Amino acid sequence: MINVLVNGALGRMGSEVVKAVFQAEGLELVGGVDPCGAGKKLVLPDGTEGSLFTDLTQALDQARPDVVVDFTRPAVVMDSLRIILGKGVRAVVGTTGFTDERLAEVKNLAEENHTAALIAPNFALGAVVMVKLAAEAAKYFRDVEIIEKHHDQKLDAPSGTAILTAQKIAEVRAAHKQGHPDEKETLAGSRGGDFQGIRIHSIRLPGYVASQEVVFGSQGETLKIINDPVNRECYMPGVILGCRKILERQGLVYGLDQILD
Repeated sequence: MINVLVNGALGRMGSEVVKAVFQAEGLELVGGVDPCGAGKKLVLPDGTEGSLFTDLTQALDQARPDVVVDFTRPAVVMDSLRIILGKGVRAVVGTTGFTDERLAEVKNLAEENHTAALIAPNFALGAVVMVKLAAEAAKYFRDVEIIEKHHDQKLDAPSGTAILTAQKIAEVRAAHKQGHPDEKETLAGSRGGDFQGIRIHSIRLPGYVASQEVVFGSQGETLKIINDPVNRECYMPGVILGCRKILERQGLVYGLDQILD
């Protein structure tokens, strides 16, 4: 049995993770953590009440998890990982906002404490396939732009999935400036962010979950690869898989594709 603690348990994603872990075979939900949890309850799918902590260190000491699933916020995730990995506990992280410097720190923390961390920009299996298909298409289509669409409560832009997609495309495509060489923005930011010549556009509106469209253009045709989740349940198979697979790993594992068979 794998004991799992959920950090950010009362949030939108955290609540889904609590339900998924509780129902998953071979996993045991040992509690949830939320700094805003004072006076609140962690209600489980069967109507019973789970252990809810407001302090992560206390939760780790009392619940003694094998894995912590973290769906918190970019502003606090590094502090949480320093505590989790510092105690030799494995982490499965869906929080975004990781820079190269942050990833390097997580890698060092995991290695120094003989543990592991899975950081996945996107846990949807469809998103993993989308990134793989985009990297394959980029071998044949040089011009590409990425449009990612999230709910209006997402704090970071562009999304981690958009950045990962651009990184994978850049590995197989030489960087070059797209569009007319003399184009000018009459409104700053109109052409989106620029990652090695790949334009990334972020949409933030109520009603979206986390959609992405990768658009390739060539002479006389376009190719679109779209991942369009309809609810947060789509992430749960990837999260559960991460909880199982991370026990076999050491160090930093970046991307769900790294643990898929």
